[in-house]
Amino acid sequence: MHRRLQRGRNPGGFTEVTEGPDVSSGEVDRLRKTLSEEAESGGYHLNPDGDVTGELVKGLIVNEKRYGYRACPCRLASGDKEKDLDIICPCDYRDPDLTDYNTCYCGLYVSQGVVDGKVKIGSIPERRPPPDKRIRMKAKKKVTGLTSLPLPVWRCRVCGYLCAREGPPEVCPICKAKKERFERFI
Repeated sequence: MHRRLQRGRNPGGFTEVTEGPDVSSGEVDRLRKTLSEEAESGGYHLNPDGDVTGELVKGLIVNEKRYGYRACPCRLASGDKEKDLDIICPCDYRDPDLTDYNTCYCGLYVSQGVVDGKVKIGSIPERRPPPDKRIRMKAKKKVTGLTSLPLPVWRCRVCGYLCAREGPPEVCPICKAKKERFERFI
């Protein structure tokens, strides 16, 4: 079992708390390798701090064993996949967080500047709306045509890749063209 210490009533001031299912170092290494290959092939980067990345990957595995999906290890998952679709790694907030803060909320994904050592990362604000607001937002998302799309659609001028988000990605996941090669499509 993965364990952590929490302030408690024992003589040292801490008590051991069981957190979740056992995760082997082999499982962590395999998933870290897979995530790194997927990230790099899509123009993304995992945090170069091996200890941080290892703990985050372990959290993903714990959540997958616990819930059946890889919920962000830094957010509280509900156990209901439908309610947690926005926080299944890579989460819906990764790209805007990378753009604004050079890291995703949990710190698993970082910008090229962080990888190159040119940018330091710190804590960032939570972008995920509270549960009651998410419910209201979901109810409003009744798309009736192209004019009512909730997000703009960006097109890579190099390969035609389309994505719906606030702004274009830093790098096209298909052809690796840079952000400036995207145009607003819809």
